[in-house]
Amino acid sequence: MRKFDVESIRRDFPILSQEVHGKPLIYLDSANTSQKPQVVIDTLTDYYEQYNSNIHRATHHLSELATKAYEEARVKIGKFINAPSHKEIVFVRGCTEAINLVAHSYARKQLKAD
Repeated sequence: MRKFDVESIRRDFPILSQEVHGKPLIYLDSANTSQKPQVVIDTLTDYYEQYNSNIHRATHHLSELATKAYEEARVKIGKFINAPSHKEIVFVRGCTEAINLVAHSYARKQLKAD
């Protein structure tokens, strides 16, 4: 059985290097706000520094770069989760939005079937 290396994972999250009352920070409120690993922080910084713009809504250079990066992320995630098509990947802001989207989609399918 493979050992779970907690310290290695903690090193990926800069915020977890803090101490609170002399103890390593433990964050258990992920349902509210998830902490970001360094790779996500670096990617967001790159986005804001290099091509911060709306996706799918403009025709200027920065928007084209942002749209391309967004669609490339959709393809990568689709491959990672073995989705039949990258077009099935839908990005949402959080869990509540995702649940509502699924519920509303399911309700529409039921209405069309009747």
